[in-house]
Amino acid sequence: MARLQERPKRKNTGGRYIAYRKKRFHALGRDQIEVRIGAGKTQSVRGCGGNIKSRAITVKEVNVLDLKTKKFKKAEILSVSDNKANQHYIRRNTITKGAVLETSAGSAKVTNRPGQEGYINAVLLEK
Repeated sequence: MARLQERPKRKNTGGRYIAYRKKRFHALGRDQIEVRIGAGKTQSVRGCGGNIKSRAITVKEVNVLDLKTKKFKKAEILSVSDNKANQHYIRRNTITKGAVLETSAGSAKVTNRPGQEGYINAVLLEK
């Protein structure tokens, strides 16, 4: 079943909206990919205009920014320690934007959307 990113058929009151056009290809959405810790694995998806979007499925490394030195370095992900999106994501080691990761460089907060970009950027948290 296709996921549409359009107005629903029903109002909040239960009444119906009148359809003003048919379904369009550009309004099509996709299921969410829950990014997990594991061997680096990505999936390529065709985007609007023929662009290729790389979606992360599993990730083992993170690009960590150290705010003191203003430099990036790669660090290995050990586990997910906090996730404001969903408390169950911590137990399942699911990575989303805003998640706090335990890395080999220390705790880091994810600043990008790995399910839509194919990699993880994070900022090192001060102790």
